[in-house]
Amino acid sequence: MFSLLNQKLNQTNRILVLIVAFLMFLVYFLPLWVINLTAPQYPETLGMYIYVNDIKGKTPYDLQNINILNHYIGMQKIAADSIPELQYMPYILGYMIFGAVVTFFFNRVFMVFLGVLNTVLVGIAGIYDFWRWEYNYGHNLDPNAPIQVPGMSYQPPLIGCKELLNINACSWPSIGALLLFVVLGILFWILYTEFNTQNR
Repeated sequence: MFSLLNQKLNQTNRILVLIVAFLMFLVYFLPLWVINLTAPQYPETLGMYIYVNDIKGKTPYDLQNINILNHYIGMQKIAADSIPELQYMPYILGYMIFGAVVTFFFNRVFMVFLGVLNTVLVGIAGIYDFWRWEYNYGHNLDPNAPIQVPGMSYQPPLIGCKELLNINACSWPSIGALLLFVVLGILFWILYTEFNTQNR
């Protein structure tokens, strides 16, 4: 096992590692998650994209209108500068990109294994943190809100759709998250091919 982890990557897998670095770099510019809200007063659907360092409306007015809806039911205003995770997530992604570049030059299988481990751990932590963020926004309500329904909370779904009063909220991974899944698949493929080569 140690000899496998310490062996050099073949040339094709080294190129794949560079592709991994490039795909992760693209994540800086692409949304990770999308949340859409449909309500009778907004039949055209309101939407917001969550990026690695920002939250933006699908249109210039969507986030503003979402915050208006949230105000009536007592939810906090959604603003990127009030979410600490968006301040340090770019650095975590940068660390992962740096690791991929180092792997290209210091081409050992165990570096790819570390890449898989880092990607899985960051993914699990990110999904949990996103769920916790949704939970806090949906449960920590202003007791003086204009609209109050006893026992009602407004946590959006992590994945899928959910009815919240007269609002249908849908939450799905966007292209940035899908690229990270592709990255993980490539890293697993590299390990698989290197393991097969070692066993021949």
